[in-house]
Amino acid sequence: MPIVSYAPIWRPIFVLVGIALVVFGDFRSRAFVFCTLVALGFSNLLVDPLKHAIARPRPKQVQTVRMIELQRTKPDFITVFKMPAVRYSTDAERSRAGASFPSGHVNNNTVIALCCTLFYRRWGKLYWIVTAAVAYSRIYLGAHWPSDVFATFFFAAGETLLVLGICELIWERLISRRLPELVARHPRLLPA
Repeated sequence: MPIVSYAPIWRPIFVLVGIALVVFGDFRSRAFVFCTLVALGFSNLLVDPLKHAIARPRPKQVQTVRMIELQRTKPDFITVFKMPAVRYSTDAERSRAGASFPSGHVNNNTVIALCCTLFYRRWGKLYWIVTAAVAYSRIYLGAHWPSDVFATFFFAAGETLLVLGICELIWERLISRRLPELVARHPRLLPA
């Protein structure tokens, strides 16, 4: 479970896939990367202010929870081959951890999953397995309450649909005036 949640392992893979889609992909691939990055950027602008405004304590801040921590290595992916440390949270950690709601991990993966589903229908739905695994890992690791994870899912889905709707509106209203040939070939930014 800590490997599922440890972003430094997965970040290079996402970057390589994004670059490959932009370089070797078609219009839909490039639109997918653009819309996903815009939606992630917007949603990440909201996560930290919400965390500070709501200030809900994490499970390890209010009770003793089992914690599984990966060993830090360079490069980061080598941590997969190292034995994780299992311990229990201490009183000293109660003041160090950030707020629990919303979950940044669940937020980001829900945005990606929703964009994958909208752009790549059948194959895109497979990313929901990753999103579910990340969501479960955040609860399993004592980083978030189950209600944080479920609420973040709906929050992220709503903001993603809003951002994608705005992107489509900009495509239809502004880009169609500036690049009519491109819009004639691709009347919609999002797949119909």
